[in-house]
Amino acid sequence: MNNVNLPAIIGNTTLALQALTDALGVPRNIIASDDEIAAAWANLPRVMRRIPPELRSAGLVRMCVAVSSGLFDSAINYIWNASIVELRDKIRRFGLNVVEQVTGKSSFDETTLIDLKDSELLELCLKLNLVTEDGFFFLDQCRDIRNNFSAAHPTMGDIDDHEFISFVNRCSKYALGNEQNPIGVDISAFVTALKSGHFSEVQLNEWVQRLRNTHEAQRELLFGTLQGMFCDPSSSEETRINSLSVIHSFVSVLSPRIRSDFIDRHQEYLAKGDQERHVASQQFFEKLHLLELLGESERHSLISNACKKLYSVHQAFDNFYNEPPFAERVLQLSSQGAIPNTAKDELVSTVVTCAVGNPYGISNAAYPYYQKIIQNFSPAEVAIMLKLPATNTIVAQRIKFYPKCKESFKKVVRLLNPASVPTITRAAYDYWLK
Repeated sequence: MNNVNLPAIIGNTTLALQALTDALGVPRNIIASDDEIAAAWANLPRVMRRIPPELRSAGLVRMCVAVSSGLFDSAINYIWNASIVELRDKIRRFGLNVVEQVTGKSSFDETTLIDLKDSELLELCLKLNLVTEDGFFFLDQCRDIRNNFSAAHPTMGDIDDHEFISFVNRCSKYALGNEQNPIGVDISAFVTALKSGHFSEVQLNEWVQRLRNTHEAQRELLFGTLQGMFCDPSSSEETRINSLSVIHSFVSVLSPRIRSDFIDRHQEYLAKGDQERHVASQQFFEKLHLLELLGESERHSLISNACKKLYSVHQAFDNFYNEPPFAERVLQLSSQGAIPNTAKDELVSTVVTCAVGNPYGISNAAYPYYQKIIQNFSPAEVAIMLKLPATNTIVAQRIKFYPKCKESFKKVVRLLNPASVPTITRAAYDYWLK
């Protein structure tokens, strides 16, 4: 039975409260009036019916005793504590191990759960879809009221019977009741699906649609989960591809907060010295074309290493066949935001050297990548390129001593946009166009 029938108490408490305040020599109105107590008592059964019988704990009994005494500030504290206990239990039933997986925390155990502040607990419940967005909004208001108007702390003022009943109603409905969230992603099912094999197109579209339909807070959590699974060394290649495919569908609409979370997790790997996850995270940013989010030092390192590998392959005897994938990688890296100043010289020198080729020719399959990189050169990079023939470099020697390489360099110069040529190197540009 879910009925709640409270006994009549107003006749018994009225005289007792008056006698108590008289005995202490304080005004009767320092606590709730008889009318307020009567109104709150009459409305309590209706709002408490939302609470399942198994959750009507000792805290709710104490709440009723406090109401009968006109102590609404104590009463809201009791039901708030009961709500926090139930929200923790909801997370336990969800599975602490699953919470650990989806939050990316190295450890989420019973101690971590207990140590969560009330605000953090509410946010986690929202992200896990254990409360609705409406529920989060109203419970967060209750948290604020409890902190400022309950007996738990010095109060800013008093609450009346209407405010008290509203408080109990929100706790009963959104924390203690059996309300189900109509939207949201079943996180356990989502994680299982990611690990269960390569997504078909239909399966991918279904999960993408579910993520689109859920609320922003859960999306933020799940995108972090996808980054974590992609970077996890124990993840299968299918899981990593699934994770990347889902996020790729949202790259153009990622919120600033989600981008910030990606960076924070990436930096956390670096701070912990987790080299495997850090390298995987760099690949994560690269494949999503989000390298511009990383710091200049990391982008310098990525571009510099890619250039060194390309140059090493270019210098090998079978370079014509092996250059294309290395050239493509340099293009991918260089097209994601401005090139760090510290990497400009190496990038320009490497790409132009490979585009000019050697006395035997160039890698025809790799040349389209060089062409795109050169066409995207900034004025500063154009200036570096036009000064190369006067430097003590391999490409300068080739241009000087091999007519074929000289003609190749002229061809490369023609790829430049005249508007990108700085005034300081205009004469050199005109010379090579003759």
